[in-house]
Amino acid sequence: MMIDVNKPYSIQTLQNGLSVILVPMPAVKSITVMVMVGAGSRYEAKEINGLSHFLEHMAFKGTKKRPSSQIIAGTIDGIGGEFNAFTSKDHTGFYIKAASAHTGLLIDVLSDMLLNSLLTPSEIEREKGVIIEEINMYADTPIRHISDIYEDLLYGDHPLGWNIAGTADIIRTIKRQDFVDYMGELYLPNNRTIVVAGGIDGQSKGKGKGEEIVLKSIIEKLGGWKKNAASGWNSIKIAQSKPKVKLEYKDTEQAHIALGVHAYSYVDPRRYALSVLAAILGGGMSSRLFIQVRERRGLAYYVRSDSEFYMDVGGFVTQAGVDVKRIDDAIKVILSEYYGIASGKFEISDEELTKSKEYLKGRLTLELEDSRSVAGLYATQEILKRKINTPQEVMIRTESVTKKQVLDVAKEIFVKKHLNLAIIGPYKDQSRFEKLLE
Repeated sequence: MMIDVNKPYSIQTLQNGLSVILVPMPAVKSITVMVMVGAGSRYEAKEINGLSHFLEHMAFKGTKKRPSSQIIAGTIDGIGGEFNAFTSKDHTGFYIKAASAHTGLLIDVLSDMLLNSLLTPSEIEREKGVIIEEINMYADTPIRHISDIYEDLLYGDHPLGWNIAGTADIIRTIKRQDFVDYMGELYLPNNRTIVVAGGIDGQSKGKGKGEEIVLKSIIEKLGGWKKNAASGWNSIKIAQSKPKVKLEYKDTEQAHIALGVHAYSYVDPRRYALSVLAAILGGGMSSRLFIQVRERRGLAYYVRSDSEFYMDVGGFVTQAGVDVKRIDDAIKVILSEYYGIASGKFEISDEELTKSKEYLKGRLTLELEDSRSVAGLYATQEILKRKINTPQEVMIRTESVTKKQVLDVAKEIFVKKHLNLAIIGPYKDQSRFEKLLE
């Protein structure tokens, strides 16, 4: 496989449907091997909610070749590497990062973990306790848990609204056969991609040989894997006719809020204008909400805005940790900024537009220095939409966003009946907050 000098990556699909992406980073001495699967909590039935995340844990618990978690960990620790995994609602990733000289070993370990996991019943039972404690930990961490409350409000009793980690009651009922069935439906070569990013050319002194060595190793380990039809995810249609509030009582010294609206999907071209809008409102310490909510009024310690994209839906949200006695004021200020932009009352200056674009491009540039972030960038796009926009293309699209596009997005999404407010704090009167949105 030859690298196209006009592209920063190469891609090839093996006969079994597995896509292989190689991203050389000449100045980098490390390498990340990442396998991503089109599987996550939105693929789950209610009775196995949390299985995707549970399986992420079990992949590290032993294989036929490396029959214990200690052996797997010792293998990676022995080369000074790092390894981890992550589960989202629509994809799951496994990666190992180490010096590029160990690329072959990284491919071997990841392949072994994902093809030959033992899924020992005793390990499953033992790991249930670990996962239940993880669920408890996040529930006791409001700054993180508020996102779960918010998505429950947004999507309700749909897989997108469920907790990725599941519930303690469901986790206790999961059996080995549940893993086997789930993997048979989704852990297939035609539903996965493997990305190798970093010092690929360090595999060989000859120009272009590094890619050939890596590809040969991947074919050797994964080329014989049988493909099959993968299960699909549960789609959703949004129809919201009035503002919604979800309140979770917790006796805290700081209230946590998430205030947002439904927006655009991962494949909607308006996502770039939405990202610029998020940067303008809450994308840094000079953003509008940081200045208005924290700096000028002292209402919050943290405040930030962000956009979330799935294949069929998406959203915009502002999260903040606020003074429990002044939460009403914080909500009013956030709404004022939303409506101010949507109505044109708070004009977006040319300087502000430029700064927000540079903020987004700068953050992306920083990510490109890390082979793990680069691998994730390519893998996510390949799994979710089977089309890759290079970092340079993303920057061009971000730069091309106009002020009118940002204003059009604000007018479309910041509508009273589409508001959603999630709160964790020492409050019991939900109607109080519903009146604020009305």
